[in-house]
Amino acid sequence: MRECTVFRRLRLAPCFPYNYSVEPRTLQELAIEIGAQLEGDGSVTVTSVSTLEDARPGQLSFLSNPKYEKQLATTRASGVIVGLNVKAPGLTLLRAKDPYLAHQKAVVALHGYRKHPFAGVHPQAHVDPSAEVGEGTVIYPGVFVGPGVKIGRDCIVYPNVVVYDRCVLGDRVILHAGAVIGADGYGYATNAGVHHKIPQIGNVVLEDDVEVGANSTIDRAALGSTLIGQGTKVDNQVALGHNVKTGPGCLIVAQAGVAGSTTLGHHVVLGGQVGVAGHLDIGDMVMAGAQSGVINSIEAGQMVLGAPSMPIRTARRVYNIFRDLPDLLSRVKQLEKEIEKLTAGTTKIVEGD
Repeated sequence: MRECTVFRRLRLAPCFPYNYSVEPRTLQELAIEIGAQLEGDGSVTVTSVSTLEDARPGQLSFLSNPKYEKQLATTRASGVIVGLNVKAPGLTLLRAKDPYLAHQKAVVALHGYRKHPFAGVHPQAHVDPSAEVGEGTVIYPGVFVGPGVKIGRDCIVYPNVVVYDRCVLGDRVILHAGAVIGADGYGYATNAGVHHKIPQIGNVVLEDDVEVGANSTIDRAALGSTLIGQGTKVDNQVALGHNVKTGPGCLIVAQAGVAGSTTLGHHVVLGGQVGVAGHLDIGDMVMAGAQSGVINSIEAGQMVLGAPSMPIRTARRVYNIFRDLPDLLSRVKQLEKEIEKLTAGTTKIVEGD
């Protein structure tokens, strides 16, 4: 790590074009590079990747979701990455055990990653002199980096990101536009109807290879550190409260929220708009479906859905019943009428006796 003043001298280094590079490959070359098995004409050159619907000759496409399999019959792509058992007569195929991963490798091979229009710290970013910024890190205009912040190597900090004082970013961290790292946690002591602010004296630590989406917020800890584990990917508009801790490799999808002092194990997946209450333990490899409301701790390996969340098999049964509720209500009302008739008839018989 070096002080950011060193990098201020580098911020006017030669610029790179702000676009994705194109590196044409023959399908044979590409198959070798992405670890796929080629079926068809490997001499054809491709220059880019597109969807099955939009692809044109000279482009590569892929199929990873079976619901799009019908588009294989109409695609104009010069080659298609598919799974091991997909049948598509007449197409040149690149078969892979994991076609989506093979697609990722193909995109990298053909397009590379986004290149930045400058190197180092942009003149219109504010980086406190006491902050440290690692080599290869790019900091865009409008970024604020506070006192005592440490940013590792090869990070990307996009416009209008705010990194509050004393927060720590590991290597290769990506913060997208508008992300806020280290704002005060939501901590108050209420007495006689008055909410007294509790100073939040901790920080946020983002480990290596963490990516945080646009306009997401990760609050600083009340005490200690809010910790986001290595390789965790946080989508747009996510809110993580103070003292949240995640293991490595978690996926937290758009508009999810995790309340304070909750711990996520490794490779936890929270779908869109999932809400997780505070002070819970979410086990390793738990998956919570979109809009789940998690109010209790969850053991490792479970899949949950619904609000409140429940095991996914139970949730499916519950939601199947929900669809039938209007019909069930009509049947209950009809039964009530029949019971009233039977009751009325019994009363007349008793009175006749």
